[in-house]
Amino acid sequence: MTRMTPSEAFVETLVANGVTDIFGIMGSAFMDAMDIFAPAGIRLVPVVHEQGAAHMADGYARVSGRHGVVIGQNGPGISNCVTAIAAAFWAHSPVVIVTPETGTMGIGLGGFQEANQLPMFQEFTKYQGHINNENRMAEITARCFDRAMSELGPTQLNIPRDRFYGDIDVEIPEPMRLDRGPGGEDSLNAAADLLAEAEFPVIISGGGVVQGDAVGECIALAERLGCPVVNSYLHNDSFPASHPQWCGPLGYQGSKAAMKLISQADVVLALGTRLGPFGTLPQHGLEYWPNDAKIIQVDADNKMLGLVKKISVGIHGDAGAAATALTRRLDGRELACDATREARAATTASEKQAWEDELDAWIHETDDFSVEAIAEAKDLPGDWLHPRQVLRELEKAMPPRVMVSTDIGNINSVANSYLRFEEPRSFFAAMSWGNCGYALPTIIGAKAAAMDRPAVSYAGDGAWAMSMVETMTAVRHGIPVTAVVFHNRQWGAEKKNQVDFYGRRFVAGELDGGENYAEIARSMGAEGVRVDKLDNVGAALTDAIDAQMNEGKTTVIEIMCTQELGDPFRKDALSKPVRHLDKYKDYV
Repeated sequence: MTRMTPSEAFVETLVANGVTDIFGIMGSAFMDAMDIFAPAGIRLVPVVHEQGAAHMADGYARVSGRHGVVIGQNGPGISNCVTAIAAAFWAHSPVVIVTPETGTMGIGLGGFQEANQLPMFQEFTKYQGHINNENRMAEITARCFDRAMSELGPTQLNIPRDRFYGDIDVEIPEPMRLDRGPGGEDSLNAAADLLAEAEFPVIISGGGVVQGDAVGECIALAERLGCPVVNSYLHNDSFPASHPQWCGPLGYQGSKAAMKLISQADVVLALGTRLGPFGTLPQHGLEYWPNDAKIIQVDADNKMLGLVKKISVGIHGDAGAAATALTRRLDGRELACDATREARAATTASEKQAWEDELDAWIHETDDFSVEAIAEAKDLPGDWLHPRQVLRELEKAMPPRVMVSTDIGNINSVANSYLRFEEPRSFFAAMSWGNCGYALPTIIGAKAAAMDRPAVSYAGDGAWAMSMVETMTAVRHGIPVTAVVFHNRQWGAEKKNQVDFYGRRFVAGELDGGENYAEIARSMGAEGVRVDKLDNVGAALTDAIDAQMNEGKTTVIEIMCTQELGDPFRKDALSKPVRHLDKYKDYV
């Protein structure tokens, strides 16, 4: 036991857990601890808005595999983080949010910046620790860090501001990190039997493969089976795109090759994925989910097994350990799929090539939302860039080891067809939470954790405006990134619903303020480039990456895009309107 203050106990517990960076905005509620961050080797990265801080912590955690930490002033500073912590929750990201609270003698009196802060995060945290006595500061702080890793999700550490003061005798706990096993013997044996009998097996490589650093184990199992491998939705980095068995992502705007191949499966191994409902919806007019196939699902959270899709075998285990255990069980065993290995490889290659050819030819959408008519009506250039052409050029210009974050929205979702990666911990999206303003702060956090890797964010102009001020954070604190802004002057994802369901009555979807985001970027100290010629897209990205990696510069690339729209984002949730009142009868 060592005599120290609660602030020292808090900071020393952070140090024991390897914390070197915290994102947030300074505040009096935790200033006594903040005062000793620097001598403890901890950098507080001041942000523009606390939502951005929590997104940065998320990106930091997802790249590093370590904790991302966010902190802010009690009350409004903390409530600003709720949306971003929800995104981290759906990404299974080990973020610790430290929430200083009103002092214990003022709780319930309606004082300045007072709020009941635990209920705010109840739905989006795996564990909530509250310091009700300063003598428990190290104990509960350590538990929050341990649970974030063991539960794979955000935890909250709530500290009344007066609990940072005093003198206590304390022992700093050692971090507790648990091994995850492969699953039960019976379930592994049953899964191996199903795979051995399969004639057309398919693996879905999910987020658990990334988080468990298990891509190598997934490759070994896939090569033993000789089977197609598809990425689960928004986990395009869960299998290397250069591998001949890689087929691309499922889900919204995913790979037709992946969808056509999994539709032929008689056994599907869902490795490290919860098979979320949005990630398995029909797409491109394809009802691709193989309802008659046997499904083997592997997940570290037993509550996910069989939750969304009916399964034949559920394995409660680590994705990598389970893949290794299954490979061992199949080694030296005669497999039904061995006889069709060459034919299956040929089918896989053919479907992949057909999809690549389609993407090459798919230079604009076909929703009959006339680009020329829009340009004429709004006095806009009629030759601005088609989003799919832009996305293909960006794909070609991506450097090795690149990290990419995407915001929510129409063009960003179409990007799912074009984003390919060679290593895990490279692709970040808001997952099932789908909030705007995600991409820029998240990639700043990712870059802070991996300064040796190129970092790129994608955002439409609507989402970009929500968090573009964090450009100043990147510039101020030497965390250079490259931000691509698709400027099409509309809320495209929702506007597409007005095209398909509401007679092209466009309400509140226009963003026609004449903004110049390249100029705004320059005013914040970054480089700003506006691109309106297709030939300049790839060069702009290459130059920006060079400036990022060699000169430490942040660049905003503003790409002037047409207003054509891809498939609706939520076709499953809408239907043609019905009107009963006479004054609304024409609005159908």
